[in-house]
Amino acid sequence: MTRPSSSETVLLLVHGAWHSASHWTSTQRALARHGVASVAVDLPGSGLGAPVPSGYFLPGQPGFASEKSALHGVTMQDSVDVVLDALGNARTRYRNVVLVAHSAGGSAASGAAEQAPELVDRLVYLSSFVPAGRPRFADYIEAEQNAGAVRIPPVGDPAELGAIRINPLSADPAVTEGIRRAFLSDLPAGSPDSWRQFLHPDLPFANFTTPVPVSAARWGRIPRAYLRLTDDLALPPATQDLMIAEADLLTPENPFRVHSLPGGHSPFATRPDELAATLTAVALDRSGR
Repeated sequence: MTRPSSSETVLLLVHGAWHSASHWTSTQRALARHGVASVAVDLPGSGLGAPVPSGYFLPGQPGFASEKSALHGVTMQDSVDVVLDALGNARTRYRNVVLVAHSAGGSAASGAAEQAPELVDRLVYLSSFVPAGRPRFADYIEAEQNAGAVRIPPVGDPAELGAIRINPLSADPAVTEGIRRAFLSDLPAGSPDSWRQFLHPDLPFANFTTPVPVSAARWGRIPRAYLRLTDDLALPPATQDLMIAEADLLTPENPFRVHSLPGGHSPFATRPDELAATLTAVALDRSGR
């Protein structure tokens, strides 16, 4: 079999918690310059049409800490189904379908790869949750290795709200600085704070707590790469390395191919050209794996 070319390749991009497909835009432009097509998906509760608490944009944000989230009924399978639908469409047009997941997006991407491994030619995790060793994202967030991570305190009780709620539009600089450090620690000094407008306040609670089972026979047969972010404050390298090591125990014959990139948690925003070059190299890997 001949190796796939860039024209036969598509990258399906899955965003992380509180983000959306729009965060991939700069990286998609850079991928296009490499001749590689890409599709970014909005998971349920993300994107321009996503619901927000009624007081979120109002002065004083009335009821923001107590209003039940419109996303309280969103399940992990709902998110997986979005990825499965996109993969199915991609498979009809492209020979080489590469599934890329960032951060919490590893849940939906891993679930889709487990349920339909025939739709995925390569998996790429960008500082992303890998459920092979521990099935819930919460299991790694609470791990000893993750103790040094920058945490974003939730607003209200996530179990009651049905969502893990954060406040990117908070009037408290300490709150927004914590969010910036977690996601954009390497944002150039003096950059405008418009990044706050593009984050969604609610993450479906199920995305954090629902187990995502994967098996060696299905998920584990797909060639995969992990892009480590060496200065990540939201998901530190020690946590990334723990997930890589535990996943490799499940499939020792098909271990991660690991690449390390400098910088923080959101290279799609701060270093899109570098990220696109790495993604292109990984997607068009000539090793045969």
